[in-house]
Amino acid sequence: MLADFPFLATALVQRPPSYTVPAFSVPVSVAGYYAGGGTQSNIDRIAFPADTKTTLSATLSTAANVDAGGMANSGTAGYLCAGEDAGGKLSRIDKIAFPAETRTTLSATISTALNHNAAMANSGTAGYAGGGNDSVNISGIDKITFSADTKTTLSATLTSARQQFSAMANSGTAGYFGGGNAGSYLSGIDKITFPADTKTTLSATLTSARRYTGGMANSGTAGYFGGGDTGAGFTSGIDKITFSADTKTTLSATLTSARYAVAGMANSGTAGYFGGGEDSVADTSGIDKIAFSADTKTTLSATLTSARRFLAGFADSGPL
Repeated sequence: MLADFPFLATALVQRPPSYTVPAFSVPVSVAGYYAGGGTQSNIDRIAFPADTKTTLSATLSTAANVDAGGMANSGTAGYLCAGEDAGGKLSRIDKIAFPAETRTTLSATISTALNHNAAMANSGTAGYAGGGNDSVNISGIDKITFSADTKTTLSATLTSARQQFSAMANSGTAGYFGGGNAGSYLSGIDKITFPADTKTTLSATLTSARRYTGGMANSGTAGYFGGGDTGAGFTSGIDKITFSADTKTTLSATLTSARYAVAGMANSGTAGYFGGGEDSVADTSGIDKIAFSADTKTTLSATLTSARRFLAGFADSGPL
C-alpha cells in the first residue's frame, strides 16, 4: 500500500526522533529558621515567600540555648554551634537536614564549650564558628567542612578575643565577623577570605561600637548588621556592607524598635529578616523584613512562637 503513496513512506522514514516531555519542575521549597534562645529548644520556620510561620517537630538537643552561632549549607542543612543550657556552656553542633527538617548532633564539636559566639558559612563548602566565651573571651575560629561534617581550627584568628557579636557571609568569597565585646564594645569588622581562610580587617566599621547585633547577607551583593547594644542604649540601626568594595552605609530603614540580642537570616536575592531580641521593655517576638531591592523594612504578621532573645538564625535559600 505504501508504494501507492510514496510520500507516506518518506514521512515515516524521516519522522523526527521520539520526544520525551520533560518532567514537571517543582520549585525548591526554602525557608528561614530561628532556633533556641531564652529557655527554648524549639525551632520556628518562616516559609519563603509567603512568610508564614510553623514550628518544627524537631528540637535542639538541649533547651535554654543562649546565643549559639547559626549558619547554613543552603539546600542541604543548617547548623547550631555551641551555646549554653541549664547545665553550662556547650561545645555541641546540632544539624538540621533540609528538606526533612530532622535534627542530628555531630560527633565533631567546637574546640571548647562556650557561649556568645558567631557563625557564618561558605555555602556548599564549609561553615565557620568564631569567638565566644568559655571562661574568658576567645579569638579562635573553628571550620566545619560540610562534605564530612568534620572540624578543624583556622590558623587565622579574630583581631581580638571577643563575645556577643554576629557574622554573615558572601558565599564563595568571604565571611565577616562584626562588633562584639572584648572588654569594651567593638565596631571593627574582620573578614575571612575563602578558600585560603586568611583574615584581614576592614577599614569600614560599624556606625557605633556595639554588641549583640544580628547579621545576615544577600550573597553576592551586601551584608547587614542590625540592632545591638551600644552601652548607652539599644539601637534600631542597620549597617550595610557592600561586598564589591567592602564599604559601609547605614540604611534609612530601621528595626521596628531599638533592640539587642536579635538574630538574622536571609533568603538570598530577595530579603533578609531580623527576629526576636530585647527592647527597652521586654523580650520581643516580632520579625522585621528587609527587602533587598530597595532596602525597605516591613514587619511580618507572623511572629516567633515565644518572645525571646539570644536566639540563632539560619536559612535555606535553595542551592546557591
